[in-house]
Amino acid sequence: MGISLSQYGAALDFLFARTGGGWKLGLERTEALLRALDNPHHRFPVFHVGGTNGKGSVVATLDALLRGKGLRVGRYTSPHLIDFSERILINGRPAHGDDVARWVDRWMPDIDGLGATFFEATTCLAFDIFARAGVDVAVVEVGLGGRLDATNVVRPLVAGVTSIAIDHTQYLGDTLEGIAAEKAGIFKRGVPALIGERDPAIREVLRECAHKAGSDPAVVLDDINSVANVRVEDTATSFDLVTRDAPSPGSTIPLRTPLVGAQQAWNVTLALAMLRIAGESWAVSESDAREQLSRVWLPGRFQRSGRIILDVAHNEASARALAATLEALQPARPLVALVGVLADKDWRGILTILAPLIDHFVLTTAPTVTDDRRWNVAEAYDYAASTLGVQATFHDDFDAALDEARRMGATTLITGSFHTVGDAMTRLQLSPFEE
Repeated sequence: MGISLSQYGAALDFLFARTGGGWKLGLERTEALLRALDNPHHRFPVFHVGGTNGKGSVVATLDALLRGKGLRVGRYTSPHLIDFSERILINGRPAHGDDVARWVDRWMPDIDGLGATFFEATTCLAFDIFARAGVDVAVVEVGLGGRLDATNVVRPLVAGVTSIAIDHTQYLGDTLEGIAAEKAGIFKRGVPALIGERDPAIREVLRECAHKAGSDPAVVLDDINSVANVRVEDTATSFDLVTRDAPSPGSTIPLRTPLVGAQQAWNVTLALAMLRIAGESWAVSESDAREQLSRVWLPGRFQRSGRIILDVAHNEASARALAATLEALQPARPLVALVGVLADKDWRGILTILAPLIDHFVLTTAPTVTDDRRWNVAEAYDYAASTLGVQATFHDDFDAALDEARRMGATTLITGSFHTVGDAMTRLQLSPFEE
């Protein structure tokens, strides 16, 4: 007999009830629950991806490239846009609700007894589903930080860090150097480390952390590969990958990814380098890379649907990347931005970065945001209108805000958080899964 939709809903209610009280960083609870599960994370190889921005893009690219080799690939990411099942994919398809409900029902006493958090329980759930499904490899995205993140129980083939930016300061600190040290916590003795950060000073912090951890080898992406001739298009990014090391330094490989934005060239390059560093059996040839990159799928990252652009930019660094892409593409005006940011994010910085490119802001709060993370929309309006001097309106009602933004804009940008983009996708009936 199958599990009912109400049982799946009850399982999710149980898990989400464990999100209260903030993050409880540490590996003890995750390790204990995994032991009870007979350590499913030891039954498949893992590519581990950390950093502040770009993690999702690197994970999506690795997923497509590995599936292109004929492998059965598990993909674990967070957060989701619309449905919990987006977090746990096998060959692009979501975990089945029956499997989630049965797992929660079986392990609920252990989760309660250990006091495991939502993310700790979900991480163990993902690893157990992957093991039971017989995946050949899993691509795992760090949730928060790295050193004490629940995913850091894995011993990966390669640990890659994308970039470092100010975010989650209440947990990771308020300096780039301190955040970099936390992110570098996924580096392990004897495991190859790949550093994608391009700022020389922060890159050196990461390199030093990798050496202290005993990573072997510790590789800086810029030392082996670079990108040139980046061309941002409406539905893709084209670039040349330039090799800097043996056996063919200076060779140029033209590539194209459906992910839009100049930063995506570096994300693709990092993913390809992770496969190469993992060993010959994992590396992808030039011709295969060209073919498989076309299959990369990542919703909510400069995703276009008619006149609408959806982008989950939720901190200053991702807002800068979004602004650069808008400037490069010059979408039809007026460009109206529906913006909803979480209260613990630097919403002033995000609005300030986007303001020169936006004709009108429509400010709101997404319905799925919990009360403790709702920003003050009226205060944000006052900042946009008075301090930045831009045209703006605000609505507590999300649907009214979305309707207004769509009505006013020749192009409508929806951004500010996963909640904002995900709730808009629900109303626009856009699927977060591969078609």
